[in-house]
Formats: sequence, structure tokens, C-alpha cells
Amino acid sequence: MKTNEERLQGLFAYLNSQTHVQPEEIPNIDLYMDQVTTFMEEHLKNTRRYEEDKVLTKTMINNYAKNNLLPPPVKKKYSKEHMLMLIFIYYFKSLLSFRDIEELFRPITAKHFTSHDSSLSLEDIYREVFTLEEGEMSSIKADISSKFEKAMDTFKDVSVEDNDRDYLQLFSFICELSFDVYMKMQMIEKLTDQLRAERPDPKRNNLPFYSPRFLKITSPIFKNRGFSLFSLKMSAYNFFVYT
Repeated sequence: MKTNEERLQGLFAYLNSQTHVQPEEIPNIDLYMDQVTTFMEEHLKNTRRYEEDKVLTKTMINNYAKNNLLPPPVKKKYSKEHMLMLIFIYYFKSLLSFRDIEELFRPITAKHFTSHDSSLSLEDIYREVFTLEEGEMSSIKADISSKFEKAMDTFKDVSVEDNDRDYLQLFSFICELSFDVYMKMQMIEKLTDQLRAERPDPKRNNLPFYSPRFLKITSPIFKNRGFSLFSLKMSAYNFFVYT
């Protein structure tokens, strides 16, 4: 069995291996759905929790379009802008409900999905956002290290066997990471609720919505979860529990 320190170093190695799709990697020609799913599987396969997980399927793409997360394809083809939106959705879907994602995307799709109405393209926004996330990696590592050190100081004075103490300290660390994720999800939901109240969409006012936090973990929504720096803390939880 791994020591807690070995788990931490393994986690850092995992974080170091994570990259995002560069806009230059996305073809500048429109793609059919099969080509879209193949591209996503190839470029995001390292983010899957399990080997059998699918990054993106035809059903997922159709659901995103039906729920107004993704503009419809043109003549059954998806543009580079569609691809960028799908990457954003992939990262958000493990944290937010479809309705919340739609709320975040509404101004983006209305003003920047095509460059006709704005000098700022969706690709420009994508580059800017992921530049921020790249800079966050060192801060995330430092935060994880700090939480780990605090957790390793717990249960030092209790009379238990060493392997039991190690597990209790690991449990403390997971609780710290989980609380961090929970509070950040709360803040994101608060912000999206504020946006919804400030600019209500008449077509959606009376429709219920559900947060992923209140769905059973066995829901299909969770079977193919995405990964991003937004969800690094949740991935840390999964890493320590299942490795």
C-alpha cells in the first residue's frame, strides 16, 4: 500500500501531465459529428477517470444542443467555434447543471460565437481563459501541499495503530479537499443565480433545474465526467480514494 507522501507525489505527477487543447490543434474546417467525437476522444482521453469512459458521444452532443448549451450545426457540420464550446462544456458539466451552463454561455453565444457582431472571437476568449488557468496550476499545487501538511498533523496524539493513523490523516486530507470543492461550487452557483436574476430569460423562467450535487452519483450525467483546473480538487479526492 502506498504511503500518504507517495500518494501526494503521484497526484502532483498526475497534475503535471494535464494539458488543455490548443486552438491550433482544432481543424479550421467544419467537421461531421463522427469527426468531432473522434477528435475529442483523442485529445481529452487523458482526462478520463476510467478507460471505458467516453469523452463525448453523439447523444451528448444532441443533448447539449437540445438544452441550448450548443448552437445547432450548419448542414450537420460543426465549426471550430462549436469545438471550443464543447471543450468548455466538457469542463463545466461535472460541476454545474445544464441550466447553469446555459446561463453562463448565453452572452458568449449571442455576442462571440461568430465574429460578425464583435471584434472579440470565441477563440480569443478561449485563449484568455486558459492562459489564466495555466497560471493557476502553481497556486493549486501550493494549496494542496498546505492542506496535506495540515492533515498530516492530525491524529498524532491518539492511541491507534500506525496504519489506522495514516488512514485517518488521509481522511482528513480528503475532507479538506472536499470542503474546498463544495464551497467553490456554492460560489459558482451563487454567481450564476445572480446572473439569472439580473437578466431573466422568459423562455426558461418556469423550468426546474437540478444541480449535480443533488443527483445520485449513479446518474448518467456522472458516468463521463470532464476534468479541468476548475475540478482539480475533486480529481484529487478521486485520486486518493481510488489509488
